[in-house]
Amino acid sequence: MLDQLAKHVAIPTGHNHVPGLEAYRDLLIDRLKAIGATIEFRDGVASPEWFALPGEQASEDSSPTIMPIVVARRDVNPDSPRILLSGHLDTVHDPQGDFQELTKSEDGKFVIGPGAVDMKGGVLVMITALETLHALRVEFNWIVVLNSDEERGSFQSMNVLQEIAKECDLGLVFEPALADGSLAIERMGSGQFKIEVHGQSAHVGREFEKGVSAVTRLGELLVELSNMADPRNGMILNVGPLQGGSVTNAVPDYAACWGNMRVKDAEAVAKFDAMLDALVTTGEALPRVKVHRLWNRPHKPLTDEVQKLADQARDAAEDLEQRLPFASTGGVCEGNGLQAAGLPVIDTLGVRGGNLHRTDEFVEVASLVERTQLLAVLLTRLSQSTS
Repeated sequence: MLDQLAKHVAIPTGHNHVPGLEAYRDLLIDRLKAIGATIEFRDGVASPEWFALPGEQASEDSSPTIMPIVVARRDVNPDSPRILLSGHLDTVHDPQGDFQELTKSEDGKFVIGPGAVDMKGGVLVMITALETLHALRVEFNWIVVLNSDEERGSFQSMNVLQEIAKECDLGLVFEPALADGSLAIERMGSGQFKIEVHGQSAHVGREFEKGVSAVTRLGELLVELSNMADPRNGMILNVGPLQGGSVTNAVPDYAACWGNMRVKDAEAVAKFDAMLDALVTTGEALPRVKVHRLWNRPHKPLTDEVQKLADQARDAAEDLEQRLPFASTGGVCEGNGLQAAGLPVIDTLGVRGGNLHRTDEFVEVASLVERTQLLAVLLTRLSQSTS
């Protein structure tokens, strides 16, 4: 598994790097076909135009192309449950950066590499468990969905994920375990926003008083935004990046900021909506403020069905003499959208590790085999339960 992980990690799949995403996708498709899967490709939908961040320009290898979503199916028994296994191919790492390969720590207990923990290690756990069960002739109904835009919110692929969720009885997602190895059993929801400010340009030296600075107004808005956050009551708001002005000797007539919100429930969503709406101006008076937003990942509460699924995972772990604590998290993933579609989901079945999205992202080596064993036992038991 370490050799395979090194091969996977060496394929750059950050920043919508199309050649890398295609190479990694094809590698996984070949392995899925070898265990009897039929493969189809589903089209995603375009993310909102306003969602593109500053500097996200197309290059010859990276583009706003909507990558196809892979749907791999294995149907063997119409009377047994159908299990959805979901993973993403993309990472956050620069395909042209210095962080490109898997390396080992001095004691050999950890490996470090781009996307190793989030989530190429988890994808490897998923496919290795399926291959192992196939070799042992433990056959059951499963659908694997692989997308390429999870790190940007799954805007393009969530429609497909939710369509497939409606065909299944339960779902497993292979995001990395929480820091202490815990299984996340409930998650906050998240939304994205962009605020645009329009002002009036003017020459700084000759006609400064005729200008209306969009940057100054944005600065005032940033203070208002910071006051909206209320983490103790399940309302988190972060702003960044920013855009405004291109030269120092002209009053800037345009400025913008992008941000992310996390919410514990529908009440928090309504509060944020009201506060953002209050920032919007009407008419043509300057400065003019416009707000875009989209709640793309609903909060994921702990339901009876999720609790039952989590307990089954814990039972399997304990029978393997592993620990599987439960926890809540402010992080979001595709499990949020899958559960919103009506599917019971647990979504941190990937490897143990840490430093996600950093250039020292690492995997605890022992967790590769341990999590594969856990998944293989869990899948065997789930496949034998009554649909």
